[in-house]
Amino acid sequence: MSFIILNYHNGILPIYFLYFYKKKNVTTNINQIDFKKSLSGEEIAFLIGCSGANSKALREMAGQKAIELRGSKVWFRGLIEFSNVCIKDCFYCGIRKSNTKVPRYNLDDEAIIQAARYAFENRYGSVVLQSGERIDNKFIDRIDQLIKKIKEISDNKIGITLSLGEQTKETYQKWFNSGAHRYLLRIETTSKELYQKLHPVNKLHSFERRLEALKALKEIGYQTGSGVMVGLPSQTISDLANDLLFLKEFDIDMVGMGPYIEHEDTPLAKSSQSAYTQEERLHMTLNMIATLRLMMPDINIAASTALQAIDPMGREKAIKCGANIIMPNITPATERKNYQLYNNKPCIDESADDCLSCLQMRIAFTGRETGLGEWGDSLHFFKKQKNEQLKR
Repeated sequence: MSFIILNYHNGILPIYFLYFYKKKNVTTNINQIDFKKSLSGEEIAFLIGCSGANSKALREMAGQKAIELRGSKVWFRGLIEFSNVCIKDCFYCGIRKSNTKVPRYNLDDEAIIQAARYAFENRYGSVVLQSGERIDNKFIDRIDQLIKKIKEISDNKIGITLSLGEQTKETYQKWFNSGAHRYLLRIETTSKELYQKLHPVNKLHSFERRLEALKALKEIGYQTGSGVMVGLPSQTISDLANDLLFLKEFDIDMVGMGPYIEHEDTPLAKSSQSAYTQEERLHMTLNMIATLRLMMPDINIAASTALQAIDPMGREKAIKCGANIIMPNITPATERKNYQLYNNKPCIDESADDCLSCLQMRIAFTGRETGLGEWGDSLHFFKKQKNEQLKR
């Protein structure tokens, strides 16, 4: 599938693209788009790059759709970044294996359990276990035991999301059987050519392996989440349109999208410069959240921390244009500074209590409410389950 490549800068399309729009009768106004039908790649590209009144209307429409389908609640996922030890060497990532400037850490089990207990006692509803990638048996067994312990201390009342990278289907099944029920594995980009520019060429960094892992998660029965980075070097708006089409065609249950932010100690930051300013990346990300909310109204969409790294109100803006999940960081403050995938990560010097009160105020500012004591699962996931049962 091929799309128009739109080079969006400062909210203005170059004159020759405007001429192309007029000549080819391509959409130039949001009122020309019928959101009741499946959007074309060209329409999605237009929505991602639109600005001014079009962007304002898009975001307002998406924010209202989120409230209609998901209600006014924004659900918490207490984020525990328990280790920055990683076997991967992704060119964009601050905790990549080859970055020798990062002080490595690995929280002990009790610290992780204490963080989960904090989340449970403060009615977060769910926790996310996230770390650098490892695939050794010691790591796999440790995660399995942690899942069981978290379920035990919460009397099975707290939801568990994992974000632990590519694993075998057997490992995913083991963790699912022990109580994890959501898994986030970002595709990063659906352009294989661009994907290969972000990773070394070896068995640990394979586009096909990433796709197979996502398929395995879905087959096992996880609420499956994915997402992309916005504004990567060499990335076009047509690439981003393809990303949204992939998320819809894969029938994803939850999504986390954020702007690409450089980390100074990575090969990508040293060798390639994004064609987009950080403000443009933020703008496109918000448009993508809004567009995806209209394309897939009943999924869960996270307001990523990276948005706040660019704009102090970035996460609030994401909520107002369709996001309904937010992840307060409950990692012990002593280690937060060492889990920086990108520069200027916010909230690294705050305590869990600081994050809780801050985010509750931020959510209230948007006119929404915090969905405390609830898992806040993906309605899309359960709708799919019901449809599959009816087919049998």
